[in-house]
Amino acid sequence: MMYELKNKVALLTGATEWLGRDMAEALAENGASVIITSRKLEKAKEAAREISDKLGVSALGLALDVTDPKSVEAATEAAFSWQGHIDILVNNSGGGSGKSEGNLFERSYEAIDGMIKTNLTGTIYMCKAVGRYMKEQKSGKIINIGSIAGLVGRDRRMYSTAGKTEQPVDYAAAKGGVIAFTRDLAAVMAPYHINVNCISPGGFDKGDLPEKFTELYSERTPLGKMGSFGKDIKGAVLFLGSAASDYVTGHNLVVDGGFSIWQ
Repeated sequence: MMYELKNKVALLTGATEWLGRDMAEALAENGASVIITSRKLEKAKEAAREISDKLGVSALGLALDVTDPKSVEAATEAAFSWQGHIDILVNNSGGGSGKSEGNLFERSYEAIDGMIKTNLTGTIYMCKAVGRYMKEQKSGKIINIGSIAGLVGRDRRMYSTAGKTEQPVDYAAAKGGVIAFTRDLAAVMAPYHINVNCISPGGFDKGDLPEKFTELYSERTPLGKMGSFGKDIKGAVLFLGSAASDYVTGHNLVVDGGFSIWQ
């Protein structure tokens, strides 16, 4: 019963696919109504419809650009108005280098700025906007998504050997900021009975990585493999979003198969 989320509303940013979608489904599977956001409204609505049809819960799709304060305020107001409360916030918007150049000396200033805004600044904006509602209701769970990139330096030889675009250092800066922000925000929100925690995933295999990179990464991981979509992130978000973690705050839960302990 500690994991029961019936009558709870969860707002997840960047949750139309991959880890965000997995976390949305994990919360919905345990009874939560979910709000899915994306910069593209139709994409958010489609994901919400699919989750509702699959799991039989209420779901809402909203347009949201976490780097735009006006968009953040509008989406947060719409999310709260939907059922009159927001109980869980999962800040998943952001990501790595995507298709942009990862090498620092070849990387554009615009790419660096965008990386910080989507991963760190957007997380802060969302915590400010949603946290205001949680403060009034004197309850809530905030889950920020960090990364092992915020914990350990990366051996760039792994990328060059596998012929893969390297992960930019500004991504590590952003995720390290998310982890530090989580700790201090936990102290700020504790008097209002709001838990603030972080999940730092390791590498997850979407099936589009060079085979050599997956091999090298798995060799560096104690459990011998990259993370798997559809299961490996679900337990972490369910724990931190439910009553099971009521006495846990300011914590960074690392989900990386042990990768960060060997580096």
